Amino acid sequence: MSTEPASDQTASTPAAAPVSHGGGGGAALYALAILTIAALVSSVLLWQRLAGIQEQLARQSADSGAQAVEARTIAQQAQDVARDTAARLAVTEARVGEVALQRSQLEELMQSLSRSRDENLVVDIDAGLRLAQQQAQLTGSLQPLVAALKSASQRIERAAQPRLAPVQRAMGHDLERLEQASVTDTAGLLVRIDDLVRQVDELPLINNVAQAAVMRRQAESEPAPAAPAGNASEPQWRAMLRRAWEGVLDQTRGLVRVSRVDQPDAMLLAPDQAFFLRENLKLKLLNARLGLLARRMDSARSDIAAATNALNKYFDPASRRTQSAATALQQLQAHMKTTELPQLDDSFAALATAAAGR
Repeated sequence: MSTEPASDQTASTPAAAPVSHGGGGGAALYALAILTIAALVSSVLLWQRLAGIQEQLARQSADSGAQAVEARTIAQQAQDVARDTAARLAVTEARVGEVALQRSQLEELMQSLSRSRDENLVVDIDAGLRLAQQQAQLTGSLQPLVAALKSASQRIERAAQPRLAPVQRAMGHDLERLEQASVTDTAGLLVRIDDLVRQVDELPLINNVAQAAVMRRQAESEPAPAAPAGNASEPQWRAMLRRAWEGVLDQTRGLVRVSRVDQPDAMLLAPDQAFFLRENLKLKLLNARLGLLARRMDSARSDIAAATNALNKYFDPASRRTQSAATALQQLQAHMKTTELPQLDDSFAALATAAAGR
């Protein structure tokens, strides 16, 4: 009996060991199972997360693709707009270039028209001044030059061109010189010479003094007939005899005349030569007129001097007409001057400068 309990004890001892060994393995298995489950759970969670990430990436990729397509479309549109803008800009630049060219051409045309107008004005003024200078030389008067300078100055003032201001100043200087100058009044002298030419036929000659005296006495007695009209008692035949007797007395007084003769040649002048004498005097006056028109003062003065000598030699110095003619000849001789007409040098130089465009 004692042996059996021992064997039972010995038998029970090895059985307990496996029981303890089986408990440690279960824990390990349990831990392994837990780990496996945790790994599975984590794998599932990781898989789900990866799936979510993939889905999110897919969505982002789709969005990126849509955005890329949209960006490509926008880029294409931008390129089209850029090309359209570039084309429009090119057209605009071309139009701006055309407008600039047209503007430059218009400015050149306006400048050309302005220069042409100024040049025409300068040429017209130059021609007018030269014509006035010729008229002044022919007439011997300064009035054509003064009028031409004033008219030209007014035209330049109306044109209002700064480049013509020097011309206006030069004309002002020449106008001042003309107003201060003194020249021969040719027109007045010509009128006087013409009057003398018309009076030559009425001047009495020295060898015809008796007839001139008779004519003077007849002229003085012309108002006398009004006096006898008051004496109505005088018969008509007696008045006729009285007038005839007075005529006979005048003729008798004219037959004999005693006077001093300073110019014998004038007294011996034949009646038919009186016509040629008067015509010669007229020719001398006309030659003086031509010399005055030609501005040959020396020749004109010599002709006036010759006419004065002929007047004093062959015509009656006691006659009022002769005395008046002699006075007129002396005045002509005194008024004939050799002064030259002032030249418009400043005006012509300024006009030449303006015409040259400087």
